[in-house]
Amino acid sequence: MAKQINAVVAADKAAALILTPVSRETEARLDRYVDLLLEWQAKTNLVASSTLPNLWTRHIADSLQLLALVPAAKVWVDLGSGGGFPGVVLACALAETPGATVHLVERNARKAAFLREALRVTSARGMVHLAEIGDTVERITGPVDCVTARAVAPLSQLIGFAEPVMRKGAKALFLKGQDVEAELTEATKYWKMTPHLHSSRTGGGWIVELDQVERRDQSANVDGHRA
Repeated sequence: MAKQINAVVAADKAAALILTPVSRETEARLDRYVDLLLEWQAKTNLVASSTLPNLWTRHIADSLQLLALVPAAKVWVDLGSGGGFPGVVLACALAETPGATVHLVERNARKAAFLREALRVTSARGMVHLAEIGDTVERITGPVDCVTARAVAPLSQLIGFAEPVMRKGAKALFLKGQDVEAELTEATKYWKMTPHLHSSRTGGGWIVELDQVERRDQSANVDGHRA
């Protein structure tokens, strides 16, 4: 049974690296990251257990594909990093890039501890912020090239979190599922924006790219209706 599982994982890794090729050094870092994640997964729920056989395509390639959209980006902010997707994966891929770093924002202490260990064992450049997202983004100093999030919150809320760094010039890339149109419709009630949608290389999902956003002027109740 173990041999069968290993064969499935190996095949999935090969498929992922065809979708999103990386250097040999990055592959080695990602291998160490995956080994650590599987070790911690036994005691901390970092990803859905049902996705483990497809960890490389479902999570790693899904994260790596963001790099092609902003190839010059060096400083990233990852909101709600959780098990490290996309933040740690990006940090592994950018480890050899001078000046690159990834800020990982995570409110769960156990997951934040995992993220710190993941950066250590992979020798990737990054900083873990153990805090609520809304309390942290404005405190990140220096330029930010890109802000991202995956499976964290509805799009409208994510834009609110990201707006402080977007106002300073950062691009946003949000990984979303098949209900992206509904989320966009809801978000446009509160934000002026021109979104660009990219179909995910790993299938089924979308990447919402945003360059500028502006909060709409409106007197609204919490549920979004006019007061």
